[in-house]
Amino acid sequence: MKSTGVVRQLDTLGRIVLPIELRRTMGIDVKDMLEIFVDNDSIVLKKYHPCCVFCNDARDVVAYKNKLVCRKCLAELTNSAEK
Repeated sequence: MKSTGVVRQLDTLGRIVLPIELRRTMGIDVKDMLEIFVDNDSIVLKKYHPCCVFCNDARDVVAYKNKLVCRKCLAELTNSAEK
């Protein structure tokens, strides 16, 4: 992991502000979703990209019964349901 040298204090609601330079570098815009991971004693933020629950492909994803599914897997689901 690479250190940015930036230190931020949590506010009373547990929030931090990500510096604009870092957001620009990482392509994070206002209202973008961030995914939160824990790696041992580290908290990792990653820009969220919705992906298929079956194959993890992030291309051409649609909502199906409140789950994100790519069109390829959706076609397989509907074909197996017809049999």
